Amino acid sequence: MSKIGFYLLLLVLAPVAAVIVITPMDSQKQYIFGLISIAIMFLMGFSKSRKLTVVMVVLSVLMSTRYMWWRTTETLQFNSEVEAILGIALYISELYVWVILILGYLQTTSPLKRTIEPLPDDIALWPTVDIYVPTYNESLDVVRDTVLAAQCIDYPRDKLNVYLLDDGKRSEFARFAADVGVGYITRDDNRHAKAGNLNHALKITKGELICIFDCDHVATRAFLQATVGPFLKDPKLALMQTPHYFYSPDPFERNLRAARSMPNEGALFYGPIQQGNDNWNATFFCGSCAVIRRSALQEIGGFATETVTEDAHTALKMQRLGWGSAFLSIPLAAGLATERLGLHVVQRTRWARGMTQIFRVDNPLFGRGLNWQQRLCYLSAMLHFQFGLPRVIFLTAPMAYLLFNLNIIHSSASLIFAYVLPHLIMSLYVNSRINGRFRYTFWGEIYETVMCFHLIIPTLITLFSPKHGKFNVTDKGGLLDQGFFDFHIVRPHVIVASLLTVAIVAGVVRAVAHNYFGVDPWVIALNIGWATFSLIILMAAVAVARETKQVRKTIRIDVQLPAIIHYASGISSRTVTSDLSMGGAQLIAPDLRHQHDQIEEIDLLLNSGAITIPVSHISSDEKVIRLRFEDMPLARRRELVRVVLARADAWIQPQYKQDKILLSLGTIVRTVFELFWLSWKERKSKRRAASAAAVKKDSAA
Repeated sequence: MSKIGFYLLLLVLAPVAAVIVITPMDSQKQYIFGLISIAIMFLMGFSKSRKLTVVMVVLSVLMSTRYMWWRTTETLQFNSEVEAILGIALYISELYVWVILILGYLQTTSPLKRTIEPLPDDIALWPTVDIYVPTYNESLDVVRDTVLAAQCIDYPRDKLNVYLLDDGKRSEFARFAADVGVGYITRDDNRHAKAGNLNHALKITKGELICIFDCDHVATRAFLQATVGPFLKDPKLALMQTPHYFYSPDPFERNLRAARSMPNEGALFYGPIQQGNDNWNATFFCGSCAVIRRSALQEIGGFATETVTEDAHTALKMQRLGWGSAFLSIPLAAGLATERLGLHVVQRTRWARGMTQIFRVDNPLFGRGLNWQQRLCYLSAMLHFQFGLPRVIFLTAPMAYLLFNLNIIHSSASLIFAYVLPHLIMSLYVNSRINGRFRYTFWGEIYETVMCFHLIIPTLITLFSPKHGKFNVTDKGGLLDQGFFDFHIVRPHVIVASLLTVAIVAGVVRAVAHNYFGVDPWVIALNIGWATFSLIILMAAVAVARETKQVRKTIRIDVQLPAIIHYASGISSRTVTSDLSMGGAQLIAPDLRHQHDQIEEIDLLLNSGAITIPVSHISSDEKVIRLRFEDMPLARRRELVRVVLARADAWIQPQYKQDKILLSLGTIVRTVFELFWLSWKERKSKRRAASAAAVKKDSAA
């Protein structure tokens, strides 16, 4: 359809949409209208047609807009100043969610699924590339394999230069760079943090393209051959971004059993959202795993330094000048996720401050150079990080009525149900259909609830004082000897959960004795249901704070490679690995010889030959042998990186199953029960240990 035809269709359908949105109905008629709309939605859901998906999005938007129209015109009447303050706060929060819903549909309804653009056969046409690995205070253990993997990238040696950008000015890093043969760049100060580090290197190096990896992101050998091609095809392409994939579990995956079998927190952004941004030429630079054209950076004066999110701001500046951006949704590098919930909160708080800074100092809604789709995509990202206060309001709102008998929505329970249920059901169903393989229903509420209390003050301060705060580096590669409950992070969650529990009990008492109190039991039921859902989400968020032990220094990766075991007796056996890490391997036991013969080394067999690695025995049984790699020279470690971490298909994962809304809710409820079950088992174990210690002490006496 042409643009003219599209706008004519909008002009014709606009009056129909207006009638649907603003026509008032009593509760009975609204129930019927809502149920019919939901039924139509479910019937369309049987088809996988993309056109029907667009129709379903339109229906969802209309129903949600109808709900907001009703809230705006019928429910904002209050009996006291306190009710007015709380009621308007809730209304603004709902308005915020409505805006985010519509912007989210804009981003995810039409994802652009790019494929790899091959490079020309003539290598002479390939551009020169500088790889930057910026580091500040991270340990060499974290940085080493990133640099070695960058050296393993399949690209002409005379067209590729790797640089270690050390803002920590550490002698051991300089020696390491010299030993492995990469460039080492440092500077006299740390002005503008990571952005300043990158800009300093930009002045010294000369590659046509700049490839950036955070110091824990290990690239596959195919990274450049998969990402450089579009730069030759499109001279105005400034950025090619790839997903941030993490081969270590994040706090949700590590601390919640249910989260280990579902898409992680970043899957939605590095899937439909970035693909949708790409469709509108609004792909964000994410600070790592990306290739950028040097001339585009030079035209905007280098990486942005005005905010602590130099990545997204840099992309915005380039797009304002007409440069293009792209997103390839194939994981071509992998890094370390934040190890603990506290570090996760610090990282997300920095992101929130940075996006709020951009909103203040370079608001995408204003200024030249962007089309309206780009403006709205950036607006969605910036508004998203303002979820802190609205999320807290949604969690606590039912307490206003249950504890203080305040009516913050001026309406009957039947009308509220009639209007809100179609809005919620249709928006949940459509989002599940569009994004269900990347984010399971209600899990977004848990991710936001974990963060919400911690984001309110930083985002509000930044809104009023955008220069407040500084860049902070997220620690990576840490270990945790003992599990613990991080009460400091979830203290506000526990307090609000306790208050909600009291409110629910108070509501049940009032419902039982409603004739005595003279209240509408349906209003109580509505608020009890709301409070119960809030309590479940809060308790699931609290469960994330049960930090489990992390004593493994290197992460195991499932990979099957032929191997040969060399025993001290001189005998060798052929087998296969079941998993590998940079610290050791687990092998399928070919026989029982390992139980009485010492293993000295193993050969990992590759297409290009074999790597011989000295090992020591950790443990074994009849089925598997667990080995630790001994110290090895850097050249051999580079080969091991190439085998374990830099394989072209190392991070290609099968798609997750399609989201099922009720099943997803059930996993959250199960997570809450697991929290109490594990806490009870832990207390029981401690009591047994204390009793045993007391008995032992008495016996000794």
